[in-house]
Order: sequence, then structure tokens, then C-alpha cells
Amino acid sequence: MKSNKVEKLDIRLFKELHIKERENLQEWVAKNPEMLGEDLLIIQKEFDGFNDTNERLDLLALDKEGGLVIIENKLDDTGRDVVWQALKYASYCSTLTTSQIIKIYQEYLDKWQNGEDAKKNLLEFLDKNEEELLLNRKDQRIIFVANKYRKEVTSTALWLLQHDVQLQCFKATPHSMGDDLFLQIEQIIPLPETKEFMIDAKEKEKEENDKSKTVQESEARLLKFWTLLKNKLKENKIDYFERVAAKPQYYMSCSRGAGQFNFCMGRTSFRVELYFTNDPNKNLIDAMAKYKEVLEKAFDGKLEWERLDNKKASRIKLEMSKEEVDELEGTFNDEIYWDKLIEWYKNSIVKFYNSINPIWEKVQRGGTK
Repeated sequence: MKSNKVEKLDIRLFKELHIKERENLQEWVAKNPEMLGEDLLIIQKEFDGFNDTNERLDLLALDKEGGLVIIENKLDDTGRDVVWQALKYASYCSTLTTSQIIKIYQEYLDKWQNGEDAKKNLLEFLDKNEEELLLNRKDQRIIFVANKYRKEVTSTALWLLQHDVQLQCFKATPHSMGDDLFLQIEQIIPLPETKEFMIDAKEKEKEENDKSKTVQESEARLLKFWTLLKNKLKENKIDYFERVAAKPQYYMSCSRGAGQFNFCMGRTSFRVELYFTNDPNKNLIDAMAKYKEVLEKAFDGKLEWERLDNKKASRIKLEMSKEEVDELEGTFNDEIYWDKLIEWYKNSIVKFYNSINPIWEKVQRGGTK
């Protein structure tokens, strides 16, 4: 930047770099699913657990709502049949039950990871209680990653979007500068800024059972609660979450650079936090920890620093005290406690954000290395 000079990167093809679909591109996505613009949990790769067929999909993932995501990777050309192939996989996956998905994920952890407990990881990823764990409840999603999309592929993808099939196309472009290689991932269908307008996601009707009713009631409460909290913040001219939509989730987030300020409902408590979704080497939380003494003093030592070793994420959080939780009987299900809970969230986020964000901005300006 001091020289005020920009250097051009050379656009390359995967084949000329000897990059392979399965060994390279698929592994990059599997190890860094956040490159697709959201928190995804990879639960299987090269999945072939379909009855009466030898076909296998590249990557199978879960999103934050417990929905299945089929990820298909191609290199320099998608080919003509990639959409049809992915639609078949989506139809095969549509019948998978919660217990089957847990089993599939456990097999993945045992074979490719360190054998962690699948159900425990799922509950942590989704931030749900075990009795609320219901997966694959909505229509399956499809994600394509490729360097070049044929016209028949993009045309079909746009038509499917108009008919409520949820899919995304990401363009993967390798670049080089000397001996250094770079990979650019950009969403091209639908364009990110128009996604909400193009996809009016419809939940398909499923037979109701006691568990699904519990989930639906819980989601309705969550949506109502976060809407009330947003209204309270607006009344008090607190604008951090002004552009954030209330959703039926156990958290509400606003992004600040590589971190997220969150309201969270855990299984046993309530908290506000600064959450780093991609901090595998703990550079972000360690950089913040240089100011730990100053921050701890502002919060009388009540801040908790969670490096979450062996995981990509890390966080700094402020939890509601045990006494306050006991007053709410540890739940938000009874609306008579909502005024107290909303007041706690409001007061906590103001102090938390005003104390931590200036330091977080300073850390980002100064780098984390």
C-alpha cells in the first residue's frame, strides 16, 4: 500500500495447474465450508448410501437450520448433466431421517476426523436441546462449485430457483502470481444481493408428529421473541442489529469484520458474545486477549474466554448470572419472563458492544499476526 501499486493476478485453469477435483477442490471445500458464505457442517464426503444405486455425491452438509445441503464440485467445466445429477442426490437424501443422518455423520467422524460424538457435535452446531433435534425437515438445498458453467446449466438453475428449488452456483477461479496460487470463490447464482427476493422458500408439508409440533412452536416463540427484542433496541436507539432480520433461531447475529456480535440462548443460560467462526489457529482470540486485563476490569471478571481448541471457532462471552437464570426458571418458554430477559439482553449488549467493539476494531486494523 505504501507504493500505491496494484499488481494483476493471472487467471488460470485447474487442469493446467494439475489440480484435481476430488483430491484438491473437494478437500478445500470440506475443510473450509465457510468459503460458501455461511456456517455449514460437513457430515460426509463421497456419500454412496443410496438404495439400489452406485451413485455417490461429493459432499453432504447440514446448515444452521438442520437442513441437508448437497455440494457438487466440478473443475473447469460443469458438464451438461450436473443439475440432473444433483437433483437425483437431493431426492435420494429427502428420505433420510434424523437417526440416519446422525449415523452418517458418525461414520464420517470415525473415518475422516477424530471420532468425536456426532450427536453432541450436532447439538452444539445447531445450538439445540436433544428433544428438539429434528433434521432434514425442510426441502434439501443444492450448491454447485465450478470454474465454468454451461449455458444449459445456468438456464436450468435459474428456472429451478423460480420454482422454489433452493440452489446456489459458486464460481471457483484459480489465480497465480509467480509461484503463489490463489483461489477466488464468488456466488453467481443467485446474486447475493438478490437472493432473498429470488428464493421464497416454501416448507413442504410433512406428516405432523409430536416432535415436529414442538419444533414449530419453539420456532414461533423464537421469532416472536427476537422481534420484540429488536423493537426494544429500536426504541432505545440501539442500531447494531437494525439490518438483521429476526429468525426462528437460538441466536441473532450482526457481523463486524471477521467476528459476530451475538445474542444467544444456550441450553442452560443466556449470553451475549463476540464469536469468531473461523479462528482455527486462535489468532483472533489471542489478539483480543492482549487487552484481557482492561476488558476484565470493565466487567468485574465476568467475561469468559473460550478458545475452543480443536475447533475452528472461538468466542468471548458474557453470560447471565445463575441467580438471574433461576429467577427466569432457566427458560424463555413462558412469556411472563420475557420483559426481564429482553431488558437483560438490551443492557448487556450495550455494555458488551461499547466495551469490546472499539478494541476489536483496533485489533482488525492492526492485524492478528
